[in-house]
This record gives sequence, C-alpha cells and structure tokens, in this order.
Amino acid sequence: MTRRSVNGEGTGVNNNPQNGGHPGDTPVPKEDPDSPHGKVELKKKVTLLRGISIIIGTIIGAGIFISPKGILKNSGSVGMSLVVWIACGVLSLFGALSYAELGTSIKKSGGHYTYILEAFGPQMAFIRLWADIIAIRPAGLAVISLAFGQYILEPIFMPCGVPEIAIKLATSIGITSVMYLNSMSTSWTNRIQIFLTFCKLLAVATIIVPGLYMLFKGETRNFENAFEVSNIKLTGLPLAFYSGMYAYSGWFYLNFVTEEVENPEKTVPLAICISMAIVTSCYVLTNVAYYTVMSAEELLASQSVAVTFAEKTMGNFSVAVPVFVALSCFGTMNGCLFAFSRMFYVASREGHLPEVLSMIHVRRHTPLAAVIILYPMTVFQLFVGDIYSLLNFMSFLRWLFIGVAVLGLIYMRYTRPDMPRPFKVPLFIPAIFSLTCFFMVFLSLYSDPVNTGIGFAISLTGIPAYYIFIVFDRRPKWLQKSLDSINRSVQIILEVIPAEH
Repeated sequence: MTRRSVNGEGTGVNNNPQNGGHPGDTPVPKEDPDSPHGKVELKKKVTLLRGISIIIGTIIGAGIFISPKGILKNSGSVGMSLVVWIACGVLSLFGALSYAELGTSIKKSGGHYTYILEAFGPQMAFIRLWADIIAIRPAGLAVISLAFGQYILEPIFMPCGVPEIAIKLATSIGITSVMYLNSMSTSWTNRIQIFLTFCKLLAVATIIVPGLYMLFKGETRNFENAFEVSNIKLTGLPLAFYSGMYAYSGWFYLNFVTEEVENPEKTVPLAICISMAIVTSCYVLTNVAYYTVMSAEELLASQSVAVTFAEKTMGNFSVAVPVFVALSCFGTMNGCLFAFSRMFYVASREGHLPEVLSMIHVRRHTPLAAVIILYPMTVFQLFVGDIYSLLNFMSFLRWLFIGVAVLGLIYMRYTRPDMPRPFKVPLFIPAIFSLTCFFMVFLSLYSDPVNTGIGFAISLTGIPAYYIFIVFDRRPKWLQKSLDSINRSVQIILEVIPAEH
C-alpha cells in the first residue's frame, strides 16, 4: 500500500507519465475541494454566523413546539409561567457567560470534559466522559431522532397514527444521514445547520406573528388575572424551573468546538450573547402567542401545543407544523453530533479513548472515527433499550457536571490567577449558576430518588473503568499486539491519520 502524506497525496508514487510515473502505479487520491491544502487538522471554519447557528440550532428543539405545558402546570398561572421562562433564560445566560470565559481562557475543544480536566484532573473528567459515551449521548441522540421520525411521517399518515416500525426506520435514516454529513464535510455540516436554524426561526415566527397580531387586536382575556395568587404553586416552582432550564439547554455546544472557531476570543462570547438573546425572546414571545389563542386549560389539555395553535389560527396550513418540528429535530441532531464528536476527539488526544478517535480523514479533514462511534450505540438503543428511562437515570448528571465545570471556573480564579482571560465575568455569575445546577441535582434526588440513584450508580462505574483502562495499562504483549493491529486496520479502512499540531 502506498503511504500517503498528510495532505492526502502519494509520497512515493507519481502516476503522471509526463513526470516519469507509470500508469499502473497507485493513483494519487483526489483532494476534496472543500478541504484546504496543507496540514491534516481540524480547520477554523466556525464563523460568528455558524457559531450562532450551532447554539440556536441545538437549543431550539421539539420542546417549544410540543410541550411548554410542564412549566404552566408546575407554576400554576399564566403570568408566573412567563416569569419562569424569562428567569430560566437569564440563568442560562449566566451559565453561557461562564462558559464564554472558560472557552476563551482554555482554547481547547471538548466542552464540559475539557474544563473538568483542566480544573479537577483526569479522573473526574473520565467519569464524565464514561457516563457520556455509554449512555447519555447515545440515548439523547436517539430520543431527538425518534421525535424527528415521528413528526416527519405524521403528515403522511394523518389522521391515523404512525406505525412504530415506520418511526424507527425513518429515525434510522435520519441518524444515518446526520452521521454521513458530519463525516464528509465540516463546511457543509455548518451550512446545513445555518439553513435548519433559519427554518426553526421561521417556524417560531409563524407562531409569534399571528399570536401577537391577535394580542394587539385586543385578544387579552387569557391574560386576565395572570398572577392570581391562589393558583400559584410555590411547591411546584422548582420543577417548573427544572423544565425551563432543560428547554434552554444547549448553550454550551459551541464550547465543544472551540479549536475550530475563528478568533474565539471575540466570536465565542459574541455568539453566546446574541444566541441567548434570540432564544429567550423567541421562547417568551412564543408562549405569549400560545396564551393569546389558547386558555391555560386548553394548553394543558393539548398533546402538541403548536399543532393545536396552528389548527386554531391557520386552518389547513397546520399540516406544515409537524414538518417544521421534524426539521427542528434534525437541526438539533446535526448540531449535537458535531459537538459530541469533538469531545471524543479531544478525549482520545488526552489518552482517555482509543487513539484512532483523535485521527483526521486525509482528504475530508473531519474526525471521522469520532463521528461514527455513536452510530452503533444509538441505533442499538433505538431498537432495544428503554431510552426514556435511561434519560431519566442520566438527566441529573448533566446538571451535576455542568455545575462542577462552572465551579472549576471559580476554583481556577484562585489556583491559576495568571491564566490569560480575554473575557472575564463577575464572580457572582458563575456562583449563582453553579448553585442553581446543584439545586437541580438535589431536586432530582428528592423527586425521583430511585432513577437518580440508578443513574448515579451507572456513572460511578467510571471509577473502576478509569483504573482498568487508563491507570493499569500493563497489558499482555499478545493483547497489546492485537489491539495495535485492530487500530491500524481501522486507520487504513477509514483513511484517517494523526492530526498535525
């Protein structure tokens, strides 16, 4: 086999007869026009617009279209539910600003994993990675993909229900297409993400515009006594905040790809601030539009709030709403996978995952192995596992480790005071946000101790795994030789080589 150079061209064989080559020699691989010539590495292709599309495209999923009723149910009144939406937007902005400081001072991709690694060392970072790779990420991707499969088929099967096997087949096609896109081109992945983000904002606008039009015409009866004290449920407010923070989650995904961001010192904070302002405005105005058209009772009774809203305001056009929801889910799948793969790439580079995951395709300049590692686990969970139960086990871990990462920001302010910090937030911002995260973890332990305990136990299996796979790495020679052989074979099949730095 002809050895290839780092830019994908043959090093020892020239098959151009005019230059002395021979027609029978191994042909020089064609350079992908999307990939710049030069070193094989992840290129800085994430501009400000692409950064905004990654954040907005992953935050706005199916939730705002399907079930904003969780916040209304637990807050007890229309007015208080809007207060919760605004407050969760502000709290999420605090978390995003904290991550903006982390992302500009630690210019490595990987998000939560990287920040925990820098602040608290490899063992805690590995436990986070372990929980991510064995359960959280495959289950999360499978759930949003199932929503895509459900809503992309709904207009075809209306008014009947969609068969479960059809949903799973459509879901498998959706997952496969997202994996293929992320494997082939970083530029096209980002271009598609911008398009899908535009579709999401268009879908939100189709709800906001008619809703506000009716509000300005005087449809305000559903806002009368919006803050009726007798309806407000103080005991349910923590659960309402939990639902709201979950709806805003996704503001951290740009930090997973920091190394590919152009001028990260300016782009990361700016993209985060613009995105959070847009998302918070969209969420609040969308809920105002819902309440303009539907009473609190109608909203709580609806299975799909956006569909009910469209039926009341748009007539036959309501059939387009499931398509918008499906596109929204596809955008979330695309953005999430783009971010996850970079975390696995960085973890492999740090020695916490097999070496092949930190290698780059010789022509496409994508971390191909890191992209496709989730594919078999996601499809397996899709057809076999109880994904929703798994997500219940793991939901609190998300906030636990995000809280730990933000706590690491405060910790490093004292342990590494000389670290360059191009963007620095007041200390009360990470303090309030980390306390919020730990409060939500405590809330999970209180409201659902069984599932939370199971999730905690699953994450703790990362401790023996760390010692088995990372610390005690003295393997028999025959086993190490077999692993090296497998690694080389995968490297040849996938056409990946170590990235240059």
